[in-house]
Amino acid sequence: MSDRRISTERILISNDDGIHSPGLSILEEIAGHLSDEVWVVAPEFEQSGAGHSLSLSQPLRVRRLEERRFAIRGTPTDCVMFAINHLMRERRPTLVLSGINRGGNLAEDITYSGTVAAAMEGTLAGIPSIALSQCIRPRPERTNWEPARRCTRAAIESAIACGWPEGVLINVNFPSCPAEEVRGLKVTAQGRRDLGGLIVEERVDTRGIPYYWFGLSRTPGTPGLDTDLKAVREGFVSLTPLHLDLTHEATRRALEGRVEERFAAACDGSAEGGKKL
Repeated sequence: MSDRRISTERILISNDDGIHSPGLSILEEIAGHLSDEVWVVAPEFEQSGAGHSLSLSQPLRVRRLEERRFAIRGTPTDCVMFAINHLMRERRPTLVLSGINRGGNLAEDITYSGTVAAAMEGTLAGIPSIALSQCIRPRPERTNWEPARRCTRAAIESAIACGWPEGVLINVNFPSCPAEEVRGLKVTAQGRRDLGGLIVEERVDTRGIPYYWFGLSRTPGTPGLDTDLKAVREGFVSLTPLHLDLTHEATRRALEGRVEERFAAACDGSAEGGKKL
């Protein structure tokens, strides 16, 4: 598929759940079987929902925990940028792994995901990158990490063996079923859920000052053909290639020429005293 050679010589790991996340520990252990040089640069505190945000109005605080293990008071994007451009600038990572996230990053959720954003930042730097997430059941008593623990290495090695082009990142989601019931892996498209809208819940603190929590109200999804939603619902690992070029080509071609002509005519009309089209 791609002539680009993908190496596991130097692996950079980050996430959005924070440096002490169980999912990060699992991924770090697995990466240790793939490479002799594994770096971990992750947020000091949880950054779920941070998306592809940067810390521009405050400095980054960095704590070195071990020789190649760092906690940063910042976003997942901060972590990857700092690692690539500072900590590892002399010998850049050959692979970026982000996760393993507690909870799926499926469908439109990827636009909010710090986990996916960390892989996106690696991709922007020209480094092959994979985001990994463990789906969970609603309100679980504990997170079942076993599907990810059992399948992560195989998913990473399979993707690397087949390769993917520059400007593309790989988004992997593990189903929430018992590990022994995982049915395999499917390459999927990004799905879309049925959204019920945003819930804004108002509360009042002890001083009588109101504050607010966001929440999403969602009706059950209607997974389409070969989507990430459908795959994990049916017990498969979902592997979705995501590309950074957000241009919608069909619409661009449909608008090309037509909008330019209308714009030119509208500008001419304005110059003539507000004449309408």
